[in-house]
Amino acid sequence: MNRLLPFEWIAALRFLREGRLQSVFIVLGAAIGVAVIVFMSALLDGLQSNLFARVLSSQPHIVLERPRQVSRPLREAAPGDAFTIRQQTPPQRLVSIDQWQKVRDEMQLRSDISAVSPTLNGSAFVIRGDASQSVVLTGIDPEQYIRIVPLPEKIVAGTWRMTNADILIGTELAKNFGLQLGDKLRVVSPTGSDRTLNIVGVFDLGARAANQRNVFVLLSTAQNLTGLPGGATSIDLTVREPFQAETIARAIGNQTGLESTSWIESNSQFFLALRSQRFSSNMIRLFVGLSVAAGIASVLVVSVVQRSREIGILRAMGGSRGQLMRVFLIQGALVGLMGSLAGSAIASLLLAGWQLVARNPDGTQMFAIVIPLQLYVVASVLATLVGLLAAVTPALRAARMEPVEAIRG
Repeated sequence: MNRLLPFEWIAALRFLREGRLQSVFIVLGAAIGVAVIVFMSALLDGLQSNLFARVLSSQPHIVLERPRQVSRPLREAAPGDAFTIRQQTPPQRLVSIDQWQKVRDEMQLRSDISAVSPTLNGSAFVIRGDASQSVVLTGIDPEQYIRIVPLPEKIVAGTWRMTNADILIGTELAKNFGLQLGDKLRVVSPTGSDRTLNIVGVFDLGARAANQRNVFVLLSTAQNLTGLPGGATSIDLTVREPFQAETIARAIGNQTGLESTSWIESNSQFFLALRSQRFSSNMIRLFVGLSVAAGIASVLVVSVVQRSREIGILRAMGGSRGQLMRVFLIQGALVGLMGSLAGSAIASLLLAGWQLVARNPDGTQMFAIVIPLQLYVVASVLATLVGLLAAVTPALRAARMEPVEAIRG
């Protein structure tokens, strides 16, 4: 078997075997570093994916609306018959987007958008007996809207069904009004229009305020209640790259002339928290990687000093400087590769144990953690490269040794 290996590989493997204890410790150090990086990467990715899904599963990535009505100047008499100008912002009326069907069709043609849904959002009152409450009435096209917000997955009671006589309400509203499936609920709009609708489903959007204030009806039902037949007040979009939503929103705003608001703008604090968490985790990975590289380099430097006589003998027997460099570069790469394999195995065990321990109060899994194969491959490649780079200095030192001086020690 050794005859099939080049000289550099034979020498590198022999040096590693001769210093078994030393090799074990440096591989263990590399393994711990890789395990920390893989464990943190998988854990933080799972946490961010869970938070991301919770926030964005109940709202569109981009919302297109009519531009807000601008303020108009009012002139007021001032002492001395002079006039001053005061700006007054007019009240925002519920107005449909002009030619919203054309805008919808244009958005469906964009390659960076995966889902488009027209909606009609307006205020209304729900009345049951002597009790009443203001709500946000949202008219939707069910087939399109579920691609934006997966409402069927959020139904906790009833079934996913939408007709002109149906309404979906939140869990908090159902509790406050003592409502059950099949009950009737009267909905009155500010225009005076009213409809009595059947409660066919109760949803949970994950936020108490949303469960108390939001109700969903068919788009045509909302159009009749608000006095906007055939109208839509907004167009909701889902983009293929959520973290590019702000850039896409600006481009769409310039294209359509509509007010384009991305989820990043609407949830600026949450977005900043995600970026900060990602930045801090990347810094931790960087310093862990540097510590692993320093450990490999220091052990290999010691190995060069300990094997100076052997290096001198190899040089005297005709070994070239390049061959000696490759011996120690191979050692560094092998240490990094073995450390990455052992570290990936340790990280998998840690993540499995963490999922068994980290549970919600009801015993369910806190959030799913999936370790993609790509993460293992990247960890192995990077650890091997780190070991290779860490061995450069020791390799250069070994290659520069003169045979006579090395043999003398």
